[in-house]
Amino acid sequence: MTAPQVPSVHADALGPPSDREARPRRPRRRVRAAAVVVALVAAGGAAGIAAADPFDAGTKDDAATASAASATSLAKVTRGTVSARTRQNGTLGYAGDHPVINNAHGTVTRLPATGEAIGQGKALYWVNGKPVILLNGSVPLYRDLSRGMEGADVRQLNAALVALGHATEDELDPTSDYFSRATRRALMELQDDVGLKETGRLTTAEAVFLPVDALRVTKVEGMVGGAAGSGGVLLRGSSTKRRVTVALNAGRQASVKAGDKVLITLPNGKSTEGVVSSVGKVATRTDQSMTVEVLIEPLDAKATGELDQAPVQVAIVSETVNDVLSVPVDSLLARPGGGYAVEVVDEDGKHTLVPVTTGLFDDSAGTVQVTGEALRAGQNVVVPGS
Repeated sequence: MTAPQVPSVHADALGPPSDREARPRRPRRRVRAAAVVVALVAAGGAAGIAAADPFDAGTKDDAATASAASATSLAKVTRGTVSARTRQNGTLGYAGDHPVINNAHGTVTRLPATGEAIGQGKALYWVNGKPVILLNGSVPLYRDLSRGMEGADVRQLNAALVALGHATEDELDPTSDYFSRATRRALMELQDDVGLKETGRLTTAEAVFLPVDALRVTKVEGMVGGAAGSGGVLLRGSSTKRRVTVALNAGRQASVKAGDKVLITLPNGKSTEGVVSSVGKVATRTDQSMTVEVLIEPLDAKATGELDQAPVQVAIVSETVNDVLSVPVDSLLARPGGGYAVEVVDEDGKHTLVPVTTGLFDDSAGTVQVTGEALRAGQNVVVPGS
């Protein structure tokens, strides 16, 4: 994760200069305090910040004056968990986009309303007064199904009949791809429930297979009284599963992976947890940049409400470390020779610059993991005042 920019506090290099290009720049109000440090250290020689107190030997009044002028305050060094989180804009909605293709001939006599949720085994629409029902499956119903047939479409039918309670797993194997006597008996029971003729044979005009347990209607394209032509799209829908979509800068693709934890901030200001379900592999150009699609599944769908295409903020956790020290990012002071330091204030008001090595940056919380020989939990460090 890219480190923020803060100002330099010493003219001598006290560490390797490898990360000079990543040195953060502190806000202007800290620059005057930093200038005092530079002058003091220059006067005392390049002895090493950790061993010398640049505010000692009669400089405390000057340091206090500089701190007051730069409006600084104090924050605590804490020990705990730090997570590298990437904050992104996202869109909350429903998963999937499924066209409902009609194969019944006649006149459309009834259609659902936009926003209506239709469960498996229920009627999607009606043609010539007869229902066309929804069944769960990814293979389209491309042929009439009857006893003795085999195939993936038959397996879907067996699974659907068991899921709907028209047969038990002991009576009908939901993984079987054979249209058996038990399949026929369970199908006749389903046909009776929905108002179809009990033939024990499933025709392409009686059902539509879609890979959802329930379809939420997003658009009605047909018209009641219109002709129901074979192969025409009468309506479109999504699943009822909630999903957040993020257009992630393609350059950050490697920092996010499936399974990463996510904190979703909703339009009402409340937050709920989620998990990355997939990260796109093909980049597309949007608004002068290349992005990949990241899909996020909320862990508590009810907590997300019912808004569709709502803007949300997401903080994606790509890495976590436990039992480490952390400080506010604003407390970091860049050393011109490379690396960082923090300004520690003890109980007597004595100021000391302590070199630190940075670890994970939490963009969302504004904190950073640090290690330093003279650093411990509970110490006060100087940060810009409000």
